[in-house]
Amino acid sequence: MTPPLLDLYPHCLLPRLRCSTSARLVLHLHLKPLPSSSSSSSSSSQVPHSVYGPSLRRGRPLPGEFDGTLSFARIFDLAALRVPAAACAPLERRLRGHLLNWPRVRNVARLPGDDGYDTLFFPSPASPNPSSPPTAVARREKLAREFNARGFVQFPNLARMSRPSARKRKEKKEEGGEAVATAKGGKNNVYVVEVVREGKEHGDEWMGLISEEGFGKSAWRGAPTRLLLLDQSYAKRRVDELPEAVKVVLDHEPNQDGSSAYELVQCQITLFYNYWPMNEVLEALLPEGIIIPAGFETVGHIAHLNLRDEHLPYKKLIAQVVLDKNKPKIQTVVNKTEAIQNDYRTMRLEVLAGNDSLVTTVIESGLRFQVDLASVYWNSRLSTERQRLVNNVFRNSDVVCDVFSGVGPIAISAAKKVKYVYANDLNPTAVEYLERNIVLNKLERKIEVFNMDARRFISSIYSSQHVHPVTQVVMNLPNDAAEFLDVFRGISRNNQPGLPCVMPKIHVYGFSKAEDPEYDFHESINLTLGETVTDVEMHRVRLVAPGKWMLCASFTLPESVVSAKPNYLTC
Repeated sequence: MTPPLLDLYPHCLLPRLRCSTSARLVLHLHLKPLPSSSSSSSSSSQVPHSVYGPSLRRGRPLPGEFDGTLSFARIFDLAALRVPAAACAPLERRLRGHLLNWPRVRNVARLPGDDGYDTLFFPSPASPNPSSPPTAVARREKLAREFNARGFVQFPNLARMSRPSARKRKEKKEEGGEAVATAKGGKNNVYVVEVVREGKEHGDEWMGLISEEGFGKSAWRGAPTRLLLLDQSYAKRRVDELPEAVKVVLDHEPNQDGSSAYELVQCQITLFYNYWPMNEVLEALLPEGIIIPAGFETVGHIAHLNLRDEHLPYKKLIAQVVLDKNKPKIQTVVNKTEAIQNDYRTMRLEVLAGNDSLVTTVIESGLRFQVDLASVYWNSRLSTERQRLVNNVFRNSDVVCDVFSGVGPIAISAAKKVKYVYANDLNPTAVEYLERNIVLNKLERKIEVFNMDARRFISSIYSSQHVHPVTQVVMNLPNDAAEFLDVFRGISRNNQPGLPCVMPKIHVYGFSKAEDPEYDFHESINLTLGETVTDVEMHRVRLVAPGKWMLCASFTLPESVVSAKPNYLTC
């Protein structure tokens, strides 16, 4: 006769734990899968086995019809070793390679009530009045009356048994009569483990002695135990088919009473909506063939999406998933509706999920920046480039001129290191936030702010009697910055008599779609200046679109340019 699955060794006499459904988790977000979406409840036989970790397309859905987040719950069959809590850590090291090892799922499961408090309360084999057995509540109250203060100190569980705490009473009242109860736990409680095929050792009349508010229904073991979750492939194996390392554990020396301290049990693990990553949820919700949005830009508490046209019919759904999977850091999800087409570099944004506030605080390299995405420009993807300039290019003795400063990410970062900074922007709202951020970071004495057109600003810096000659000029306006270089032709003619003429190093940014972007951008610089500039250092900042690079060209202005006849048509 073929032995049954997960059959125990003859000496495994220890009663198995019965776990109530109160260990399950209910999430109350209403996400209804689209009718055209690919099925998220496909049979596991239709999907190839994943190399590592579970998949939303495998496992069984919860019994019944569910909408919202419960439609994403998946049940997986497992095998587990029930072992004493004290022996759990050594066994976990010994069985490395045979355990579940799923991402975000611990190999050790602790079931409610299995804490070994209740060794005193084994039921008496002979009932004094078998024809009229007392109820569980009556027995509990009798125990509470008979135990004195010393007894409560020695057995603290009695106090908790006698009356549930106010928090537990409130939680039970809120649960009401739902078929699936809410699991207690921290923010990482995204799965539950249940033991199945448990035998009845003491009868249902004792199940109510330890109250149902959180102590479980089978706390009669005599010592705390834990479950070591085994690899998923062992769930359908017979005992004689398990690896030798697991068999050795099961054949452990029994206790003094002849029962085994180790046993093999069959479990179910239920993974809920909060477990699944954003890409798997979107793959289940969006129609087949649509490219899954891979990421977004984070600006403070705002997630900034750049959705394709094919995503727009599902933009609210995508935004809600992004919000769910990135809480509490992300509180607002927006999408850019138009490209930047104005002089202030502002974007038209549509709020898709979360609160409507577009004013946020960004922390970058230990500095704080207040930003209003509705009226100013900010790009978090350029943080690495900003730190490259500050850490590797600027020196402590430098005086930096930031021509297109925005709210001050470069100007304020540079002011922490260099001698002095001149910061300018055409957008008056950006200048307002720039001044706020200067005060916020306590740099009022090292930055001077201007609100001018770029050409007028550069001309005024070189024509006025500023005591700090500029040594570094940053022109971070990739669409148009190169067009403003002509203002440097003959700039030394504007220099005040008696002041030294310092040739600054220019850092100008631009875009190029050419096969050789460095050569293409260099030619644009030469064309604007009217001279060939040598010794240009080109740096590729990032690929902003397929075949489109953002570059930074760094060079020192030649003497022939700064002393040439100015181009009055553009200056």
